[in-house]
Amino acid sequence: MKLISDPNQTSLIDRSLDAVWHPCTQMKHHESLPLIAITRGKGAWLFDDKENALLDCISSWWTNLFGHSNPRINQAITNQLEKIEHVMLAGFTHPPVVELSEKLSALTQSHLGHVFCVRWCLCSRDCLEDESSLLAPKEQTTKKFVCLENGYHGETLDALAVTDVAIFREAYGSLLQDVFTVSSPDARKAKSGESADDVARYAASALEKLLEVEHQNIAALIVEPLVQCAGQMAMYSPEYLRLTRSLCDRYSVHLIADEIAVGCGRSGKFFACEHTGIWPDFLTLSKGISGGYLPLSLCMTTDKIYRIFYGDQM
Repeated sequence: MKLISDPNQTSLIDRSLDAVWHPCTQMKHHESLPLIAITRGKGAWLFDDKENALLDCISSWWTNLFGHSNPRINQAITNQLEKIEHVMLAGFTHPPVVELSEKLSALTQSHLGHVFCVRWCLCSRDCLEDESSLLAPKEQTTKKFVCLENGYHGETLDALAVTDVAIFREAYGSLLQDVFTVSSPDARKAKSGESADDVARYAASALEKLLEVEHQNIAALIVEPLVQCAGQMAMYSPEYLRLTRSLCDRYSVHLIADEIAVGCGRSGKFFACEHTGIWPDFLTLSKGISGGYLPLSLCMTTDKIYRIFYGDQM
């Protein structure tokens, strides 16, 4: 790192290249593809250091749902900062987290009535063991996740394990836990004369065959409801989730809906699962839940799951 004697005489881009290691980036590429220096945003527009307006078509990695510098959100955050900026939830509570949790639960008609807030959340394998394993830890064995081909659930190690996009996985393959990967219901797989529902049924049939043999070794199935976003925006029929919900119930396997990219109204309803008529056992939200303003993720779950953890010990 170079010592900048006078930052005002050095461009913001040069300073960034010298001091910042940008994520999801091969820094050498910026020798030929310069960074864009953004100095402000308003609504759907970003403005560079020369006041050129750029349309934020990806809403800053799908997080900004309500526009940059939204006056209503700005005012709400300002009002909250004048009261308190943060207090840990271990042993404390506060009105905003209670109100948010109540509203989210109401949106699921109380099917998912318990909200666990974190900066990033993908429920760990321990919280996904079946009830008998949790109640009898001495007999507990590690169980596996089932994920969809071409699915994406994040870039931490456990999240990468259930991600099937090579560009994210390939550098860390030897460190990842073993999982089952089943056929995607991607509607683009439909052959001549077939519908998206047909593809969904074929994919559900493949899942059923796995569950018939391995259900005792499986903790949960994780899916991105309706759209596999990082997997080239692959869309599929709601029928797949209706079928998988039934299969998970039959074989006592938990269903996790990763709505981090598709939730908070992106599908036309607040939860993408609402299009399917089913509710999962776990539902994760991030990105849009804070409109891109704050690093917030949360995991919603059922009263049945919550009661398993309710006891005298941590």
